[in-house]
Amino acid sequence: MKILIIATSHSELGTTGHKTGLWLEELAAPYYTFVDNGIAITLASPKGGAIPMDPKSDDPDSQTEATIRFKADSAAVAVLQNSVPLSQIHPEEYDAVFVPGGHGPMWDIADNPEVNTILEYFTSNNKPIGSVCHGVAALVGVKDAKGQPLVAGKKITSFTNTEEELVQLTKIVPFLLETRLKTLGAEYSKKGDFAPYTVIDGKLVTGQNPASSVGTAEAILQLLK
Repeated sequence: MKILIIATSHSELGTTGHKTGLWLEELAAPYYTFVDNGIAITLASPKGGAIPMDPKSDDPDSQTEATIRFKADSAAVAVLQNSVPLSQIHPEEYDAVFVPGGHGPMWDIADNPEVNTILEYFTSNNKPIGSVCHGVAALVGVKDAKGQPLVAGKKITSFTNTEEELVQLTKIVPFLLETRLKTLGAEYSKKGDFAPYTVIDGKLVTGQNPASSVGTAEAILQLLK
């Protein structure tokens, strides 16, 4: 089996002068959930090449068993440094797709025409789509077979408005993801701030925050089995 992981290429946190990008735990935990079960991974991004990492995800208090293992794994680091441009991806080659977060996706994954096309292929072919935290922004521009928002009427979670307030970025991000999903008609739910929470609706799996990375990846794994 093969899983496509789509990560951000965006490294600038609005106009703050600070850096953002991928949240490492949200890649590392799913990566090993899949690889340890014999699933091949392709990492893609809008621009291809090295994936920018949110520097805060490399702070000591953000480390997990998966991130420590990832950073010590030369093969995994090589994957992170050599993502495939989305323009070169053929979705029919993959059994599932997964989108990790970090704030970067709010700028270059949300409403991205290439991302929309890829995810619309997966949904029209009833293949699993997983996303976690701000990676759920990948869904906001995706349409169903009737041309309606894919998330309309779907049970979904994501990084919450209150979590965005706690990291003091509500005025920096281009939109509030929870609000956008609700506006599109999603049946949105959440748990406490930064508590693990995964929602499954058919072949669509979403996780609330970094702590939800393992649960979201494991749900995708079960759908593939």
